[in-house]
Amino acid sequence: MLNVSDWLDLVPKVELHCHIAGAMRATTLAGIATANGVRLPRPAKTLYQWEDFYGFLEVLRLGALAVRRREDFERVAYECIEDMHRHGNARHVEIFFNPHYYTPNGATYPLIADGLAAGLERAERDFGVSSLLIACIDRSTCLPSESLQMLDWITAHPHPRVVGIGLDGAERAGPPLVWVEAWRRAGRMGLRRTAHVCEDNQTLFEGPPSHITHCRDALGCDRLDHGYNMLADPEITARMAREGTPFTMACWSSILPNRVPRQQRIRRMFEAGLNIVLGTDDPTMFATTMGHSWRTIFAANGWGPAEARRLSLAGVEASWLPPGRKSALRAEFEAALDRLEPALDLGGPALDLAIERPRPAWN
Repeated sequence: MLNVSDWLDLVPKVELHCHIAGAMRATTLAGIATANGVRLPRPAKTLYQWEDFYGFLEVLRLGALAVRRREDFERVAYECIEDMHRHGNARHVEIFFNPHYYTPNGATYPLIADGLAAGLERAERDFGVSSLLIACIDRSTCLPSESLQMLDWITAHPHPRVVGIGLDGAERAGPPLVWVEAWRRAGRMGLRRTAHVCEDNQTLFEGPPSHITHCRDALGCDRLDHGYNMLADPEITARMAREGTPFTMACWSSILPNRVPRQQRIRRMFEAGLNIVLGTDDPTMFATTMGHSWRTIFAANGWGPAEARRLSLAGVEASWLPPGRKSALRAEFEAALDRLEPALDLGGPALDLAIERPRPAWN
């Protein structure tokens, strides 16, 4: 029999909300910075510290500036998948990468995309975890013209793993309608589309529920990231539940005081019938893992096997895998869940929220 913590770690998962710039191990980043002659502001053990959301974004971008060579991108992509596999049993991962974080220091889009893809391909061979890439624009630092430039790069250097585009950064700096031209062009190119929207580190003025409808109706987003502020508008919430729009969550907020309220908002979204998928966002920067994120949310909300099955399969359905691969993955997940559920000891110890818990072996 398995205790709840080990059982939950073994539940097969899909990760749809992870930024590669926030998934680098601090020691890896320090080594890369040294190799590239980049001076980081603090030692590796204290690098990932900030006072507020905007301070977090600054640290994120500063770290990205050290990553320049093809082998750097390959390494961080490989380690990201290794961590997802070892700490939570991720079986498919879709990763955001921001080309404009790296190009100021000489890394070209082909170098970035090929390096990341090489790491993902090696990780798939070693761990059996499939993966895709989402090219992303930071609305805090990029202009709309740069989103069109990114699409030019994707057109000139297409890669089968780069299947969509995303929008991140501080929502107040670039509301959805600013990006309509690029997102519609991406749709014509056959790219999938998403956007960070209604984040709870933004006020209702900065990230109002209306941004949800702008993302869906004007930008044509297939799925959305975050969405918490939407709860202030019951009509929009009901519409998104009715349409089954996937929302990728970040279980562990960058802001300490926001962590418990975030857990509560995720529960409310789940109970409202929204199609949510649990994710890590920036796992190494937030000191979380896939397994820790799930255990934290399940402990906070009193969830069990029924919720685990619903959330596990929701990740498969919301993924941007091609239909045949999605169908096969769904069957794999259902078979794994069928094997796991009878092995759960509901009378065992409470959930262990420790972060470093390599996935337990179980047959």
